[in-house]
Amino acid sequence: MSVAPAPIQPLVDGGALDRREPAEIPLDSANRRGPFRPNRMAPVRERLSGATLTRVFRLLDLVLVATVTLAAAEMEAARGLLNQPFGAVLPMMAAPVATLWMLASVSAYSLGARESLGRHLARVAVAALTGGVVGLAAGAATGLAPLPALSAYGLVTLAVLLVAHLWAWASVRRWRNQGRLTPNVVVVGATANAARLIESALSTREVNVLGIFDDRSDRIPAALGGVPVLGDTAALLEHKMLPYVDRIVITVTASAQTRVRQLIEQLRILPNAVTLFVDVEGQDTRASTLSRMADAPLSHVSGLEEDERRAFQKRVQDLVIASLAMVVALPVMAVVALAIRLDSPGPILFRQRRHGFNNEAITVWKFRSMRVEATDHTARRQVEKNDSRVTRVGRFIRKTSLDELPQIFNVLTGEMSLVGPRPHPIGMMTGGEESQRLVAEYAWRHRMKPGITGWAQINGSRGPVHTREEVRHRVVLDVEYIERQSFWFDLYIMVMTLPCLLGDSEAIR
Repeated sequence: MSVAPAPIQPLVDGGALDRREPAEIPLDSANRRGPFRPNRMAPVRERLSGATLTRVFRLLDLVLVATVTLAAAEMEAARGLLNQPFGAVLPMMAAPVATLWMLASVSAYSLGARESLGRHLARVAVAALTGGVVGLAAGAATGLAPLPALSAYGLVTLAVLLVAHLWAWASVRRWRNQGRLTPNVVVVGATANAARLIESALSTREVNVLGIFDDRSDRIPAALGGVPVLGDTAALLEHKMLPYVDRIVITVTASAQTRVRQLIEQLRILPNAVTLFVDVEGQDTRASTLSRMADAPLSHVSGLEEDERRAFQKRVQDLVIASLAMVVALPVMAVVALAIRLDSPGPILFRQRRHGFNNEAITVWKFRSMRVEATDHTARRQVEKNDSRVTRVGRFIRKTSLDELPQIFNVLTGEMSLVGPRPHPIGMMTGGEESQRLVAEYAWRHRMKPGITGWAQINGSRGPVHTREEVRHRVVLDVEYIERQSFWFDLYIMVMTLPCLLGDSEAIR
């Protein structure tokens, strides 16, 4: 099944950044969007995996066909299904197997971007009718199964599958319109390779090419294949579309080795996956989602390669444990909320914009621990020991990390994970300088969803970071976690969080 992410809009006009959030900026004709026009800009974390959806739809068909088959067999088996001779049961076994096999054979799970509803339902009908014919043939051969009953079974199976696939087709269409099933890419290099990639994307509509960046922007056309040239490489590094971009594709020819190395070095600091267009036919590209969709040979260079199974396991782990934690934490959260209300005037909760996955700006929730007039939404001044801005209740909930409990809501909504690099406030300052500018690899920590706890936290890097060395140490630990992440590693970090927290009386929180 071909399904993946949605297009982004250039948010720079005359060099001035629009201060609204990217998702709020209307996609009208005044914006240079090119031929790839999404109805909505969806962040990368909202992307749905085509492979996973295919498995879900196939499992749904299996369950539906098996349910109909068992119900029909039991209705016809007066002596019980298990007491029937094999010849009577054979047609009810052959029909569903043939149906499910034909559904896969006629590509009933492809659900391409340009496939009409009629064409899709026709595929399903062919599969279901083939299964019915096989069942009738088996019944006629054995002579032990009533043919009218088999015909009725086939029609019911056809009706059930048509309804299920009508829902699947409509759901995929809706998710595409929401920008969740078409990957977004930007191209670096207005070359013949870029033209080939754009041509493939236009023909399949399985990938959105949002824009082109080229350091020769003053010597190349304003657009290539209708896709606009949005600036040079430096403009790409600062562009606000990046949280919505799944992959950056370098299309500079491989013969320009020096230039390719320079581009890779420049772009490797980003959390986005960076891919080199390989202009050699026959290149093995099985690991590249984009190459399968746009039929372009690519080679992974930088950024986190998608591992659908690992991401799915992590999301299930988050939902299950966070739901249980919410039930347990609700009484504690109620007591903390009451204490904050009695201790100082102002709201109970504190909202702060922080960096999420792929540099997306997310709103993180905490219990308020500072006086309202002293709250710092951008962390221009990080918390210090005996900080006068912190309230009495605030000191306790910060020391015990109870102020982080509302972030369970962020986990349930998918903006955060239970375990991951801690989300830092946007514009956080360290030693009078913006933290993300102190370490070149800082953005690497955004190659995974931020977490309530993490590898850095159980290794002593908690609370504020006041020096370049502290920032670098945290980044090293966060990147190490991203490289090692697994289901069991996350469980270990969760188990170790409480003893590490209670055993640390030195960290400023």
